[in-house]
Amino acid sequence: METIEIKKQSKRIFAQEANLSGSRFHNAMLNDWDLNDVAMCNLKIVNANLSDLEIEGAQMGGAYIHNVGGPPEGHPAYDPNFKQRPVKFEDCNLNNSTMSDCYLGSFTITNCNLTNAKIEDCNLAGMTINGILVSDLLAAYRNAVK
Repeated sequence: METIEIKKQSKRIFAQEANLSGSRFHNAMLNDWDLNDVAMCNLKIVNANLSDLEIEGAQMGGAYIHNVGGPPEGHPAYDPNFKQRPVKFEDCNLNNSTMSDCYLGSFTITNCNLTNAKIEDCNLAGMTINGILVSDLLAAYRNAVK
């Protein structure tokens, strides 16, 4: 397969019915990309600003999303004033997925099927279910089973 190298240039690429497998983009500006009906298995995005990213109609089985948000304290790029803009998941099937070591302060779950969902070893301070504090629900449960 031919390799095309573009260095220190501004170019617009239009690829249709093309195989670009194995392509690499390093230190590149890719704003306003539109990817439609593409296979991107094993795609890896590292150190990227994905603000206003929209993913629709995607199969993401096996995806591993980690270290998302502002850099942690101690990281050279840490900014104590950084405020993460909200991320929205809508009409998604996340069956059998896991979430761990995530800060979900002020996180809202609405109109979701939580059948067999588990919350384990989490700080539930201020968390509510349908307006009722979970700490109150757990206290009532503990009193009822005594």
